[in-house]
Amino acid sequence: MGIVSPGFQGRRRAAEPNLPPGQYLTEDFPVLSAGPTPRVSLTDWEFVLSTETGAESRWSWDEMWALPTETPMVDIHCVTHWSKLGTNWRGVSIDTLLDGVDTAADYALVHSYGGYTTNLPLDDLRDGQAWIVHQYDGADLPAEHGGPARLLVPHLYFWKSAKWVRGIRLGLTDEPGFWETAGYHDYGDPWREQRYQGD
Repeated sequence: MGIVSPGFQGRRRAAEPNLPPGQYLTEDFPVLSAGPTPRVSLTDWEFVLSTETGAESRWSWDEMWALPTETPMVDIHCVTHWSKLGTNWRGVSIDTLLDGVDTAADYALVHSYGGYTTNLPLDDLRDGQAWIVHQYDGADLPAEHGGPARLLVPHLYFWKSAKWVRGIRLGLTDEPGFWETAGYHDYGDPWREQRYQGD
């Protein structure tokens, strides 16, 4: 993976009451990436959900978006201190993908095109808390923001919302992902300022 690209400049504004501590509000949608942006054709795109036993469920692009979709409007918070309020998305709830999946797993490791990974407790993907999204603000999700599809887990810092998502592997033990092995917090709750290990 390459160097993190700054991708934006902005002036910090006074914190607002509905922002997590240490965050500032932005109207922009900054782009931060580790390494080059993968370009994945829709005909090649596939999403694989695998359990701790090796059982797999697979969806092509057309199969994924034939599932019922939702339109969450959520606030997002980046570990680099910016927050964007009231963002609009369209995607499939992780609950829909997990429906009927037999698993005893407590953890999930998310995999992306380009090799990126991030880990989450499985409970943080359930109960209407997470989606695979393919649209932002009424348009197809641009590649620089994770298109054709990304994970959206808005209650955690945005690095947990993996761009260019291609699958989730469920497991019985926690396995740190890319940024977590580099010293970022294992969980990443913005309201508790869990940016780095030890926070």
